[in-house]
Amino acid sequence: MAAAGPVRLWVRTDPFLVGALPAPPPARLSPHYLRKAAAYARARADQGCFPRLSWPSWRHIACGKLLLSPEIAWLYFELFRGLRGPAPPLRLRWAEAEAACTSAEELEWERRKLSVDTLQFLLFLYVQQFHNVSLRRSLLGDEWPSPRTKSPSLSGKLGTENKNWDDQEHLAFVQSHLLDILELLLEPEQLSASSHSSCSSLVSLEAVCALSFLLEGTISNSGTVRPLHKLALRQPCHSHNGYSKGSRTFSLPKLESWLRSSLTANPLGITVCIKAGKKLAWAQQVEGTAMRARIACSARVVPEVSPLVVMSQVYRQTLAKSSDTLVGAHVRICRCHESFIYLLSPLRSVTIEKCRNSTFVLGPVGVSVHVQSCDNVKVIAVCHRLSLLSTKDCTFHTLTPTQPLILSGNEAVSFAPFHTHYPMLEDHMAQVGLATLPNYWDSPMLVCRDSGDTSVFRLLPPSDFYTFVIPFEMEGDTTETPGGLPQEYQEVLRQREQKVQVWQRMVKEAGLNRDQRKQFQAVVENKFYEWLVQTGNRQQLDSLVPPALGSKQAAG
Repeated sequence: MAAAGPVRLWVRTDPFLVGALPAPPPARLSPHYLRKAAAYARARADQGCFPRLSWPSWRHIACGKLLLSPEIAWLYFELFRGLRGPAPPLRLRWAEAEAACTSAEELEWERRKLSVDTLQFLLFLYVQQFHNVSLRRSLLGDEWPSPRTKSPSLSGKLGTENKNWDDQEHLAFVQSHLLDILELLLEPEQLSASSHSSCSSLVSLEAVCALSFLLEGTISNSGTVRPLHKLALRQPCHSHNGYSKGSRTFSLPKLESWLRSSLTANPLGITVCIKAGKKLAWAQQVEGTAMRARIACSARVVPEVSPLVVMSQVYRQTLAKSSDTLVGAHVRICRCHESFIYLLSPLRSVTIEKCRNSTFVLGPVGVSVHVQSCDNVKVIAVCHRLSLLSTKDCTFHTLTPTQPLILSGNEAVSFAPFHTHYPMLEDHMAQVGLATLPNYWDSPMLVCRDSGDTSVFRLLPPSDFYTFVIPFEMEGDTTETPGGLPQEYQEVLRQREQKVQVWQRMVKEAGLNRDQRKQFQAVVENKFYEWLVQTGNRQQLDSLVPPALGSKQAAG
């Protein structure tokens, strides 16, 4: 539907791209029970439930009313805080407080100090229905997801299996469930006995402010992006959305009608980035293959919206970038094979999907790294959260303050400590609010019912552990792995170093003549070459110095 009037609204990218957990929600997070939870919270404003919901109050509602486990209750609470959370300095302060806790009781005491916006949190919980395959569209009557809406992939083909990256699906979801969403925000006296609205129901200003979590827009073709409530309060819109200055409320029927007529496709979203984004010549085109590397970023960047970078079909090469284009960006890496990809900038989120036989080294990621439908990939990152869906034979070297989430369909997952550095790493960590402690790389959470078998993952044995060197020159002060390594892994490295020193001493003391030294050197070089081929490292070495670029490619 075309936008009507001077206001143009669209669905914000973040709540769906990084806010919707890619797993069916618990049964008790249905709209029916969320309305009950909303009424319960409003009725207990003096008990830490409204307008801000404290962690103890949410734990009581989640565990006592919605029958969630304490772990899942905290997961949703923390997911929302990560999405809407505090500025980086406050994040670092919370990390320091959490890391100082020496018992579960102390940690719970610290968590008691946390709270979230109640109405926005309810909307966040409703968005989890995005991955509920049994939820039916209230307008179209189709089972969700519907085949009616398709988004173009980067290669121009229709269809995308990752709904979180499909902004047409985001819009369809909101359009289909807009009345449900509005009813969730209504005060109890505006609802009937069956918890539904009427033609006389009024929507409070605070509810419309909360709805800005999902919607934003512009006035006509203005370049300034504004939250929904600021647009709704404009005088010319009052006759359309039913706002009354006296009561500071909106007429529900008029507000719903105004929202529907103003909603349109996101002009800063994923579809526009793919269709009309700025093309980036970051990758080489490999001769003799049909795979054409495609990399695009948002053509229009505004301060209020995180930029997008979409990368596809990078094949058999090393790609390294530290760029302003990446700073604070949502990055999608799709169908990249037999490659080494370094994105050494502070990022907002990274999605890696349908990749195989590749290594990804990421700068600090402020919200989440999601890996889906990948085979034999290695991911090395400092990130706020890691989630896995349908991966096989993948290894994750992470430093993360939250438990890695193992969703459904994973096989042979290996977790290992973060084991590398680059000169700007600690500066980039500070920019996104990530510290070295706490670090839960070795404590994954099995989220879905079919992921409950702990045999799907292992901790990498220390005997298989080696450090990783990032082979690029950059300015900066970081000279070692932030936080160091766990003792058992550090000990293995020490023992190996001792063996090398013993071996070097034996060679030195062997008294070899010149011919023997040449022969010995040839044997060592041949063995090293065999090792490079067997491990796949020869390919990386061959691609590290493309013509006319050299070792400073990462700074481009």
